[in-house]
Amino acid sequence: MNKPIVIFGAGELAEVAAFYFEHDTDRQVKCFTVDSARIESDTFYGKSVVPFEELATSHPPADYDAFVAVGYSRINGLRAEKCEAARAMGFRLASYVSTKATTFANFTCGWNAFILEDNTIQPFARIGNGVTLWSGNHIGHHSSIGDYAFISSHVVISGGVKVGARSFMGVNSTTNDHIEIGERCVVGSGAVIVRNLGDEAVVTQEPAKISKVLSSRLQGF
Repeated sequence: MNKPIVIFGAGELAEVAAFYFEHDTDRQVKCFTVDSARIESDTFYGKSVVPFEELATSHPPADYDAFVAVGYSRINGLRAEKCEAARAMGFRLASYVSTKATTFANFTCGWNAFILEDNTIQPFARIGNGVTLWSGNHIGHHSSIGDYAFISSHVVISGGVKVGARSFMGVNSTTNDHIEIGERCVVGSGAVIVRNLGDEAVVTQEPAKISKVLSSRLQGF
């Protein structure tokens, strides 16, 4: 039996994480934790909120695992910082892999991974520590996702692609095969990556334009 877990965070992502852990694993979520200066209420999602600074005393690492439910703030740096802080306290960091994700024999991922439904992770793909794969992505064979990367939804990462640590890929972005994306890159929604990106590159896609013609004047609608 896995240990109960404590979740760092008290926002929407923490609520989503608690729901998945409680409804799609054998994990019990015991409480939430945030930095003491950021506690706004002593309860969240029907459970207690305890100061992170006191967590190892109130919920000893020998009895609990932890999960850091933090998004892509500071180009995923905040999640990395809190994961390392929890590990320094002695906590083992749990991972969540949806039972509705498609994986194959010998698939493994790092700690504090958050892999939601409808992800297809092909053979020989490697998922690092602290990685978030939101729903509906394709991770191609022999690709690697670096530590603390955040892949949003309906992203296509083709075969042999390397996504660097702490990078972010927006909804519906796509890569060609064997592309290398550096560390701390930000790839905007709908962008198509056809060449390698160096560290801290930012790629955007031109947004859709709003027509001056109102829908009531369109023919055939």
